[in-house]
Amino acid sequence: MEMTIARGKAHSLSHNRWLISFTARCTDILMTLFAGYISYVVYIGQWMLPDNYFWGLAIGSLMVATVMPNLHVYRTWRGRVLSPLLLKLMIGYIIVGMTCSTLLFLLDLSSDFSRLWVLSWFIMSFLGSLIVRMAAYPIINRVRLHGGNRRHVVLIGDEHSCATAASHLQAERTAGFDIADIYLTESGNEGELEAHGLSGVRYTSDLVHSIDSDEIWICLPLSSGDQVKGILNELGTTAANVRFIPDMRDFRLINHDISNVANLYLLNMSCTPISGANRWIKGVEDRVISALILMLISPVMVAVATGIKLSSPGPVFYRQERVSWNGKPFNMLKFRSMPVGSEKNGVQWGGAKGKTTSKFGSFIRRTSLDELPQFINVLMGDMSIVGPRPERTVFVERFKREIPGYMQKHLMKAGITGWAQINGWRGDTDLEKRIECDLWYIENWSVMLDLKIIFLTIFKGFINKNAY
Repeated sequence: MEMTIARGKAHSLSHNRWLISFTARCTDILMTLFAGYISYVVYIGQWMLPDNYFWGLAIGSLMVATVMPNLHVYRTWRGRVLSPLLLKLMIGYIIVGMTCSTLLFLLDLSSDFSRLWVLSWFIMSFLGSLIVRMAAYPIINRVRLHGGNRRHVVLIGDEHSCATAASHLQAERTAGFDIADIYLTESGNEGELEAHGLSGVRYTSDLVHSIDSDEIWICLPLSSGDQVKGILNELGTTAANVRFIPDMRDFRLINHDISNVANLYLLNMSCTPISGANRWIKGVEDRVISALILMLISPVMVAVATGIKLSSPGPVFYRQERVSWNGKPFNMLKFRSMPVGSEKNGVQWGGAKGKTTSKFGSFIRRTSLDELPQFINVLMGDMSIVGPRPERTVFVERFKREIPGYMQKHLMKAGITGWAQINGWRGDTDLEKRIECDLWYIENWSVMLDLKIIFLTIFKGFINKNAY
């Protein structure tokens, strides 16, 4: 069905936006009061609040009303991923809880309140606010799908960029945006727009100084800075939100975002997700899990070391220089599976099937038992449990010139297992497919994804047809 661009006056939704934000604020305050009261009834066993608990609830709810807006919890999350909002909500309740506990300690009032009550109060407050939001968002999405709570957008730019923006808006109807007009910067073939059911476009020569719309999006490549500046000058009298969507379809983007450094706005195009708090979280995750695993597998490692000694003369461990985070080399540990001196004539890429191994060495390679010492590398901070598999320095120097995006895999520490490995891309498999998996992992990293990969490695990663 053809969709002609809707023209005419766009109805203001500022009242609806204010009402939703006000409702969310009231919900968090009421949830804080309700959770505090229920926690008191459950843990203290009384229905009537004494004065000290009453004033404690009042101060706690007042702090929620003060802290949450400063964390931008009530901003418009239309069309955005909701996980950052939920994280901000959790951080807000942690800040309020810690502040209340500090005040009680400084005012020497901690003995007047149950510590268990304070802890359960803020945990229940967060869970209550979370549940209300999880219930409300499907309702809001349903309202938007039926024509309510929507905004009108005017797109200004070249045909391809506008068509890309239009296709995304059409695919994500729950974001709540309708295209009111499209102004192209140059005339020509409008086939891409018509393919999306859009007709009746205008051109920037017809651009009026004030467009009656909720949103105006400028869709142009990064190289069109002068055009963007000219359009902004033309829109100098509009009261609409004006946003710039840079066309970066030719870039391989990793964790792209916008940063503010020294009052300079930086467009992050290829950045590690392991910075700030994430770096600390990933480090704790690696060291805690690797320490637990090393304790559990220590009998297995002793058995493997004994098998190596009995089956082949030479050291138990094999050290190999590999490249990890930021392109820095480190010595990766493995159980030795080949005779000493097997690589005296140099190393070759691939050909794992043809490498000389002892019978026991072949067994530990097929079962990935030769990789177990790498948990020591994790404990030392050289590697992560989950991450892109590291490669030898000599091959990194070769592949970084042959495979697009190869060096971007070093935006995180090298891992024992990874997204590529649990999907079967290991051993002598397609290297480009492995890099695609590694870059997907870096772009989508989370602790939950790490735990998922670790869990799947137990069933898919150790014994694999591509492991030799």
